[in-house]
This record gives sequence, structure tokens and C-alpha cells, in this order.
Amino acid sequence: MKSCLSFMLLFCFSYLLSQQETEKQIDGIVIKKVQKKYKNKKDNPAYAIMKEVWSRKKNNALEKFDTYSLQEYEKIQYDVANIDSAFINSKIFQGLDFIFKYTDSATHGKPSLPVYLNESIYNHFVQNSPTKRKKKLMIAQKSSGFEENELVRRAGQNLYREINLYDNVINYFDIGFQSPVGENAFATYHFAITDTIHYRSQKAFVIQFEPRIKETLAFTGSLYISTDEYSVLRATLRSPAKMGVNFVNGVFTVIEYDNPDKNTFLPQKLSTSIELSPFSKNKKNNRKSFIITRSVSYNQYQFNIPLTEDQLTEKEEEQHKNFYTQSGDFWKQNRHDSLSVQEKGIYEMLDKLQETPKFKAIVRTTEVLATGYYNIGNAIDIGYLYSIYDYNAIEGHRLRLSARTYFGQNDMWRVQGFLTYGFRDERFKYAIEGKYMFNKLNRFMLGYGHRHSLRQLGAQLTTDDAIIRSTFATSSVFGRGENNSLSWVSQHNFFTAIDPIKNFTIRLDAHHQKIKAAMPKQFDIRFYDRKGNVHTHLTDSHLTLSLIARPGAKFAKTGIDRSESRTLAPTIVLKYTRGFEGVFGSDVAYNKLQFLFNKPFLVGTLGKSFVGVEIGKTFDPAPIPLQNSIPGNQSYGIAKYAFAQLNFYEFIASSYITTHWEHHLNGKLFSLLPLIKKLNLREVLIAKAAYGTLSDEAKAMNLSGYRYRAPDKNIYFEYGLGVENIGIGNLRIFRIDFNWRGNYLHLPNSSKFGIKFGIQYSY
Repeated sequence: MKSCLSFMLLFCFSYLLSQQETEKQIDGIVIKKVQKKYKNKKDNPAYAIMKEVWSRKKNNALEKFDTYSLQEYEKIQYDVANIDSAFINSKIFQGLDFIFKYTDSATHGKPSLPVYLNESIYNHFVQNSPTKRKKKLMIAQKSSGFEENELVRRAGQNLYREINLYDNVINYFDIGFQSPVGENAFATYHFAITDTIHYRSQKAFVIQFEPRIKETLAFTGSLYISTDEYSVLRATLRSPAKMGVNFVNGVFTVIEYDNPDKNTFLPQKLSTSIELSPFSKNKKNNRKSFIITRSVSYNQYQFNIPLTEDQLTEKEEEQHKNFYTQSGDFWKQNRHDSLSVQEKGIYEMLDKLQETPKFKAIVRTTEVLATGYYNIGNAIDIGYLYSIYDYNAIEGHRLRLSARTYFGQNDMWRVQGFLTYGFRDERFKYAIEGKYMFNKLNRFMLGYGHRHSLRQLGAQLTTDDAIIRSTFATSSVFGRGENNSLSWVSQHNFFTAIDPIKNFTIRLDAHHQKIKAAMPKQFDIRFYDRKGNVHTHLTDSHLTLSLIARPGAKFAKTGIDRSESRTLAPTIVLKYTRGFEGVFGSDVAYNKLQFLFNKPFLVGTLGKSFVGVEIGKTFDPAPIPLQNSIPGNQSYGIAKYAFAQLNFYEFIASSYITTHWEHHLNGKLFSLLPLIKKLNLREVLIAKAAYGTLSDEAKAMNLSGYRYRAPDKNIYFEYGLGVENIGIGNLRIFRIDFNWRGNYLHLPNSSKFGIKFGIQYSY
């Protein structure tokens, strides 16, 4: 992905150069405006047709067969659009001007330069009965030469979701859009019959549609409806001119269905073009932009065929062993459509570009900006650029230098670490971790890490035992109040992990740590052990067994560190921790059980909700560092699953349950307000709650003046309103949350109201 990011950055430097007027949109088709509006939908002739479509609502034919297989051909292409002479003659392209001979004006109706092409062929094997099982096997891939093309391909795929036009809601960017074929579509769209034509040997109505409210997240487009079967033959969907979606200028989709009988349809072709730009369109529509097009076609259907266990068993690496070395003859025989002259030229152009010294320099610069690391000799990354400086009350001004091994995106092993120095305490802190993955099929790995540094142990409930972890929780630069509850922690951790089935991980950690308060006068962790001895610091040895499920999650890369694609997949974690007294000097024996569930949900066209639940219990008395601290957030940054108005260690519990709900309305309410709707802002509703109890035995262990307190009188709650999509044009990455504390207002140093800030690069 580094090379692709470099190529994109190269064009962004010339983004605001001279202007050239173009009239056509990304598909080259002008959709007619719906002329006549009907106050009563029943007076609209299109309503009678759409009622027939709904009454004969088609089902995907693939779901009625016990088994089936098919072949999918996918093509992902990146283009830079609105190339003009001033852009070409920019100084930054001196020595790279040969690339412009590959400029294409036909594909998108505007001068554009193809910069990336990836072709993939998949075999799908699906069993519907007796149980639902499916597997998608990549049998061939051909890419335009970027070293990390898998990440680039996934980035392109990540923009798209599966579309069924007959659903009431269709998913773009994990945002619910009203489908024009949905049964309540007339509440969102104006419809008009504009023509009757012959299409693919069938007579069809042409029905145009457009949103009733311009600011609604809905489409303009057309439907080709069979006059005999009232089935959708073809649909075009174009997004609003001002979507208010981060980086997105517009979306255009063409869907084609085959209808083998009266009751079913088969997906045939799908093409979606997404135009991306940090700037919105101007009146001349000549902003430089990127157009990412994903085209998919399906053929070689086979129904009710016997499928083997190997064909249905999902693995971590769903690729044929020769997927990247298929011959030219194979591609000629298996491509569903032949490549255009311009598409063929992409391979040649990028091979030349990779050998250009100037481009290599741009690649190196972009690597540093995108990853935060500077690579030395394709072996060592030095950084991390964005955590070099920090400040807190103990260390004062702090510098941090990190390093890691990095040979490529699919490394089977990694060693990483950091070294920090505080100018107030004049002490070095450090951490080092190494891990090795033995195979990619079940991702069996072993690792060891050691850390000696400051940590904020009260910022998270269901923690992992990872040694290398960055957080703002130790910082006072980005926080409110004094962060006095930091701890000196010296840790050793051995771990092993395996994925016995896809997206399910079993991990075992053996952990030994010594903990003492960094500022004992403000945060004292002294405690009695079961023999009555007083301890000023804690020594702990424990084993942790973690079961982690991510059903439906998708990942790019196959190495030890993967990049996850955006999906609606849940995260489910079950953890059991057993602490041992007397092992390597450990002070306490205890048992702890924890459960975590997080998941995003689409709520029709009403937006997207993030829901989280955490439940846990410590079955034995334990000192403060081992108890369950309801996670506070004293930083000014947004932390989705922490409590914005709680201080660290304000609530501690032996048994607890916390819930988090965050709903993104996608501008549903703001679009109704005359002045605010022009700002394309979006609303976020926030609610969080916690309840817990603390055993008398745990309270009795406490020797310090720091008072134990659990949210056991009432359920603690807080609520908030967020405003996101703040920015200019398509660059809308800022968010502000306004949070209120619901109760326990009498507690000392309680924060009743707060404002949090965030930057989010999602759509």
C-alpha cells in the first residue's frame, strides 16, 4: 500500500492547480430530472408498477438450492480524474511525465489517468441445507505491481458492501440508504415513468426516481422494470451531489439481474464507481479526484451439486496455491470481459514508475507520513513519529523512540520495542516484545515481552496482556485534572495463540508483574495479604485464557500483524484469569471471569449504532491494581468504551456490568433544520451505564487512604450529544462530543459536564 499511497499523495500535491471544465459525471450518463411531483402517491402511474414489483418481490435464486457453486470475476481500478495541461506540467511531475501518455478520456467522461488495477477470480462454494456454510476461494490474482497490493486491493474492497436491491435498506460505507425498490420507497423518493423500451429482448418500463428531500442520504437514478414479470432488469443509482460523507464526492452504481423464472433473480453484474476527494465539487466539476471502480460479474453457476468438506471448510488463507502465478492463457480464458487498451497499459506504466528515482523518494516520504515509521534497509522501522513527545506529572516532558523489524507486509515474525526518557524524573523506561507465527493456516504463534514503564491501569476493563500498547491514558497533555493514579509496572509475559477455526482465537498468557504507585501520597496501593502482612507494592503471577471470536471479520495481509477491513462484525471475548500466590513471589491468589461484546448495527435508514456490554467478576479479594476499575477518561479525546465523566479509579468493583450505546443518525435531524442542514453535520447520541458491587473482603484489604467505592447505590449513567462530520468540503474528519454526568454528582472532584474532541477517518 505504501507505493499506492505515494502515488495518490503525488497527485494531491497538485490538487488545486488550474481548472478545466468538464460536463460529464463519473459514468458519462446524465440522469433526467423527475419533472412531475404527485402529492398523493396513488395518483402516480409509477406507484401501480412498483406495487406489482413489491407483490412479486423476487428472492435471490441462490437461496433456494441446497448447494451451488459459481465463479466471480472482480476488477478494482484506481483513476486520477480531471487531468489537465497545468496539472501535467507541474514541477512535481518532471521526470515522471511519461505516465500521462496513458491518460484516458472515455471511461469516466473526463480526462483520467489509471494508476492501479487488480483482477481477481474466485470460486464460491455454498451449502444452504441442512446447515448454512460457504467458502470463497481466490484462484487467481493479477495486480499492477505495487509491492503491497493486497492492502491496496482490500482498501478498494473496503468501500463496497453486498447489495440486494430488493432489500428495504442497502448498505454503502456502513450507512443505510433507502432502496428505490424497497416497499416504503415512496416515503423517500419521487418516481416518474419516462419511457418504455426493449432491453435484453424484453419490454421494460423506465422509471426515474429522486429524493424528496435533497439533503437525505438517498439516490437519483432509474429502474428498468419488465412489463411482463415486473422484475428489475437493470438499475442505476447516483448519490446526491453533496453527500456530506468523508472524502466522497459521489457514488454511481449499475446493477443487472438475470430472472430465470417468475419468483427469483440471479446476480449478473455489478459496477460501482466512488469518487474521492478531500474537496467537494465546484461549479465546473473539475476538481482533481480519485475514482475507485469495482466491477463484479458472475458465471459458471452449478446448482444442487455435491460439495466436499474441503470445499466448504473455511481457513485463514483462502487462496489457491498458484493464485498469483496463473499464466496469461489462464487469464484470457477466465476473464469475463477483456481488458481495454487503457487497462492493459496500467501494468506497463507502473512497472516503469517503480524504477524511477524520484518516485522512490516520494514513496519513502509517504511511508513515513502514513505509518509513522522510517524504514532502514527494508528491515528496521524507526519511529513512532506521532508519539515522540508527551507530558505527565511524574515524568514531565517525555521523549519516546520506538523501533520494530519490518521486512514486508506478510512477515512471519516481529521484534518491537520502545525507549522513553522523562526530564522531570530523569529515568529511562523501556519495553521489548518478540513474536513468531509458525504458519498462516491456523496462525499458531508464540511470543514474549518485557516492559518497565509507567501505566494507567484504570483505563480499561477487559484488557489484554500485550506489552506494546500505546494510549493517551498516561498523558496530561491531552487530559483534564491531575493524572495521579499512574503505576510503575515491571512486566514479563509469555503467550501462545492459535486460530483453530477462522476468526476464532484461543490465547494463553503467562504473566508476571510488579506494581507500585508512582505517586504514593495521591494514589496509595498498600494492602493486607491474607496473613495480615502489609505490602507497599504488589507482585502478581497469573495465567489468562482468552477466547476471542470475530465472526464475519475480514483482514488484509496474512502475516503476523494484519489490517482489518471495515465490517459489521462483532467482537466477543471470554477471559478467565487465575492468580497464583507464592509463584515467583506473588502476593495474591484470585480468580477472575470477564466477558465483552461489541458490535455495530445498521438501524435501517435511521443510522448506525455501536453497542457494547462488559460483564465481570473477581471471585476473591484483591488489591486495587487487580480489581475492576470502571474505565474513566480524563483525556480530552473521545474513547468510545470509556466513561467520559469518570476519573480513573473513581469506581472499583468486584462484580460489574457496563453498557455503551452510541448511535449515528447520519444527519437525519439536522437535515430538517433550514440553516444547519447546509453544513452537512451529523448527530451522535450517546448513553453509557455501569453497575457494580465491591465485596467487604476486598474493602478490608485496603490499607491506604484511597477509598474504595463501587456504583452500587444506583446505576451510574452518563449521556451525551455528539456532532460529527465537521470540516470543509469532503474533508470532514472532526467530531465534538458534549457529555453530561447523570448521577453521583456529590462525589469529590466529580466532573458534571465535559467536552471531548476526536478525529475519525471513517465515512
